Amino acid sequence: MPETANTPYALITGASAGIGAALAREYARRGVPLVLTARREDRLQALAAELRDRVAVEVIAADLADPAAPARLQAETRRRGLAIGHLVNNAGYGVPGRYLADDWKVHADFLQVMVTAVAELSHRYLPEMEQRGHGRILNIASLAGLAPPSAGHTLYGAAKSFVIRFSQSLALESRPRGVHVTALCPGFTYTEFHDVNGMRERISRLPKWLWLDADTVARLGVDAVERGDARCITGTANKVVAGLAKYLPDRVATALVARRASDFRDAE
Repeated sequence: MPETANTPYALITGASAGIGAALAREYARRGVPLVLTARREDRLQALAAELRDRVAVEVIAADLADPAAPARLQAETRRRGLAIGHLVNNAGYGVPGRYLADDWKVHADFLQVMVTAVAELSHRYLPEMEQRGHGRILNIASLAGLAPPSAGHTLYGAAKSFVIRFSQSLALESRPRGVHVTALCPGFTYTEFHDVNGMRERISRLPKWLWLDADTVARLGVDAVERGDARCITGTANKVVAGLAKYLPDRVATALVARRASDFRDAE
């Protein structure tokens, strides 16, 4: 492992569970010091205690649904004198059901976390990476951003499509300055994500070969951003799905997804 005293930190949002926690463990395995942020400070502190025997770990609790959170987060990392060389925009969740089933505030908070905070944190931390001549931004998107649309979770696929295109454009701009940007597109992954949105029982009916564990997704994602891949789709099955979505006529692809959408989308 490298000496961490002079190693820029990896700032990971949504690090309290799931892919975020797996990414923290992956970076720690590679000797990269960590700044962990999420809403649930107790979980962050537990993860920090687990990883501090490997690397330095800082904890900053923040709720990215608050529009002021990205600026406060940057101010706090600067106050602590922490150089951020790896930004992992992982925080995310789903809003199940029909679009009109929730008040606008629910959707506004979702867009703030899933779209605006990703763009703002990248904008805030990218300059110091470019000035250093080295940096990594790993944005956690989803296969949903590449797949045909379906009813339910109406903004989720749209938000992930934004993250993918944003990452690809930013990668083209930043690579000549030593910064790699990658959109990681996992498919179905074993985490608590589906418990939180109430879909665990329904999606458990899907074939096991569609699934990957969070540790594998994290390793593939960090490998991809280190290589400089602008997009990484995890798993052979997911690559096949993405390929079909790209080359099948829209009407056919949408019809195929609509037949099985109730297995992984709540449209009620």
